Amino acid sequence: MKVKVISRSTDEFTRERSQDLQRVFRNFDPSLRSQERAVEYVRALNAAKLDKIFARPFIGAMDGHRDSIKCMAKNPNYLKAIFSGSDDGDIRLWDIASRRTVCQFPGHQGAVQGLTVSTDGSILVSCGSDSTVRLWNISDANHADSDNLSDNSAKPQAVYVWKNAFRAVDHQWDGDLFATAGAQVDIWNHNRSQPVNTFDWGADTTISIRFNPGEPNILATSANDRSITLYDLRMSSPARKVIMRTKTNSIAWNPMEPMNFTAANEDCNCYSYDARKLEEAKCVHKDHVSAVMDIDFSPTGREFVTGSYDRTVRIFQYNGGHSREIYHTKRMQRVFCVKYSCDASYVISGSDDTNLRVWKAKASEQLGVVLPRERKKHEYLEAVKNRYKHLPEVKRIVRHRHLPRPVYKAANLRRTMIEAERRKEQRRKAHSAPGSIVTEPVRKRRIIKEVE
Repeated sequence: MKVKVISRSTDEFTRERSQDLQRVFRNFDPSLRSQERAVEYVRALNAAKLDKIFARPFIGAMDGHRDSIKCMAKNPNYLKAIFSGSDDGDIRLWDIASRRTVCQFPGHQGAVQGLTVSTDGSILVSCGSDSTVRLWNISDANHADSDNLSDNSAKPQAVYVWKNAFRAVDHQWDGDLFATAGAQVDIWNHNRSQPVNTFDWGADTTISIRFNPGEPNILATSANDRSITLYDLRMSSPARKVIMRTKTNSIAWNPMEPMNFTAANEDCNCYSYDARKLEEAKCVHKDHVSAVMDIDFSPTGREFVTGSYDRTVRIFQYNGGHSREIYHTKRMQRVFCVKYSCDASYVISGSDDTNLRVWKAKASEQLGVVLPRERKKHEYLEAVKNRYKHLPEVKRIVRHRHLPRPVYKAANLRRTMIEAERRKEQRRKAHSAPGSIVTEPVRKRRIIKEVE
């Protein structure tokens, strides 16, 4: 004879501490929980509303510069350090945690246009409109005491004087080379006072330059002639070039998909490209109402942040057409540079009002230590919100943002102009012979030609 007995482990229902909640076992059979969808929908609605209530993205400002901040660089080996350069030639190292200046790097006689840090975190490279490239040893500066600011001023390890002003600089992700942009593209070595290689394709000034994170010998540049050019250091000539209708101010490679890059353009949009197929953009990222000045990818490669002339900072999904977040303050002026922190938790922006501002990458994220039960609760609410995000009420709450009045009016005007242009195109097509007018998508329309 078989006797079935109920057996349970005491660990399953015994509390570890007296303060713990008693564990409740539930039967998830759908037939027993007929109101499950309704309950989850209400939870998703409440989670979306709570996100708005707890959205406090602005953490603080870092004040110290006396002129517009034009460039920033982060140290890949030191999480809470950020370098910034301004129009008066001042370079500063900031401690993000305490929001104070750790070290200053005096020497430039003009605007600092570019900053970059070597992969090992030991060398800072700066360039500016005074036609000099300066190398700084930052091994000790990262750990300096911010209380003794007067003593924390470094001297350059090397100074290279060149014949043209510089507009940007970037260091190889793996190697000892760095590249400068200006009247031409120059490739430098740490130990050489002259460029080891020079590229020149077109007569206009190169304004931004970025090395590929996956292939150390590939770099992309943008120039004043509205071109985006790809270079290969193993070749004696540039590889490919695409000319757009408007100028590209900055370029950022996706660190997780190194074949893709996104360009910040003057026409208020960002364009994502596959470097192997430049005749068409993969995605067009819209929402800004003025020129996009800088762009930087998150270390996860799933999002990027942009700073614009319209005095706002926006965060986009890497494959999303519209921004998921917009940050602004009353005092913030034109944003010239933005960076993601190395842990993807924060965004740092530098603007025309001489301030660096620190923002949370997720506006309603809880700072400090999160207990395991809190973390599970947050993950559950996020999952429920994603499950019902297509429903109208949840979608409306999640997408709603308060905009500054000038941005709101400019967005409405821009929307009206685009809609009028679309209607005009439809009427022209309706009153023309079938097939005589072909409408090009925006992904192709903004590209004039591709040169190889």
